[in-house]
Amino acid sequence: MKKRIYIETYGCQMNVADTEVVQSLLQEDGHEMTDSMEDADVLLINTCSVRENAEQRVYGRLGEYKRLKLQKPGIVVGLLGCMAERLRASLLGERARGVGKAVDLIIGPDEYRKTPALLRDAWNGDKGIAVRLSRVETYDDITPLRTDGVSAWISVMRGCDKFCSFCVVPLTRGRERSRSLSGVVKEVEALCARGFKEVTLLGQNVNSYRDGPFDFADLLEAVAGVDLSIRVRFTTSHPCDMSAKLIRTIAGRVNICNYIHLPVQSGSDRILQLMNRTYDESHYLRLLESIRETIPDVCLSTDFISGFPTETEEDHRLTLALMERVQYDGAFIFKYSPRELTPAFRMSDDIPGEVKTRRIDELIRRQSEISEEKNRRLLGQRFAVLVEGPSKKSSSEWQGRTDGNKTVIFQGGGFSRGEYVVVSITRSNAATLFGEVVNPAQVLPIAISADIAA
Repeated sequence: MKKRIYIETYGCQMNVADTEVVQSLLQEDGHEMTDSMEDADVLLINTCSVRENAEQRVYGRLGEYKRLKLQKPGIVVGLLGCMAERLRASLLGERARGVGKAVDLIIGPDEYRKTPALLRDAWNGDKGIAVRLSRVETYDDITPLRTDGVSAWISVMRGCDKFCSFCVVPLTRGRERSRSLSGVVKEVEALCARGFKEVTLLGQNVNSYRDGPFDFADLLEAVAGVDLSIRVRFTTSHPCDMSAKLIRTIAGRVNICNYIHLPVQSGSDRILQLMNRTYDESHYLRLLESIRETIPDVCLSTDFISGFPTETEEDHRLTLALMERVQYDGAFIFKYSPRELTPAFRMSDDIPGEVKTRRIDELIRRQSEISEEKNRRLLGQRFAVLVEGPSKKSSSEWQGRTDGNKTVIFQGGGFSRGEYVVVSITRSNAATLFGEVVNPAQVLPIAISADIAA
């Protein structure tokens, strides 16, 4: 029985990649995807448990699903992903209350292969649950369902073995395991044949990738060798596992983007130890020095957590000082959010809400100033920009990204998604570069560097 499937995705890019796996499995089972919640026979929500705010958004959405189900009782509602694994007891079963009553099935990140069968059971009135974690599941044999486009996310490994004290990922996604190098390369070859121009290799800690004798540097080298017209990115890296070999590999390939996201979380060694990050500030700074020496034009971004248990004003100032010293191009900054079952949850969440708010505002404000100043220095420079499509704010403008992952808005028309153009930067703000295309008729090879000669 062919059904119309509607899926919403919350959280990180790994969840986006997982949704494409689920869509592929369901399409193979004879169903079709729909963008309309009202027209759907099945409502699935792929969830994130990393922060409390993400979970609250999902609960709110389930409330809307419940109201729709009251109007259309035949609809099946399912919860996928990390939140499904973490909160299964409260969302399914005789004791379920509120929105939990609307949920017909719960499927964890390692059980997506069971989705078609569990849906069939749900249509027969049987609620289902599959949340067992796996030591081997990588979905290496499944081709994700992707619409044609410019960029694609490719999951190359799953799980995490780092056990940072604040993080639920090892509990919701299990231990590390990697896809085969040959499987990833074949997927990139297929994407290239379909006209994709950028791939991002994904993992909770891609630097831990291992396929027999091959490490992540080998995988990155192999993917970059598929086609020089395809840009290659990756995320996320752990500072303890980024090798000199990997840094050299990035520097040695013109189509591996000179952009590294390297989460630090805090500038205080005391807090880093409490977080179980397994490095200190000096290690992190030495690593950045090596990266910048080898890749002089690298763009760097990071993550910060503000208000971790026992964080003092001195700890906060150390984080600000690190931000000042490194001069990141961008940063993702979050308030600490207690997660059940993590070691940090057993610590006292002793930082008042107003203090967390003030500290995070100070971090965001200073990073915005740094980003704006760094972007201002790019005025007059020319960059190879991969065209992603029309600007979201104006039909007369287009947008794309540089090798360093900076968004560029430019005037003009007649461009094609996936085309490379050279843009001269005329103005900027903290988040965006603006410029003029200087070669509207020429499709450029990716090998053109950021400092293109006039």
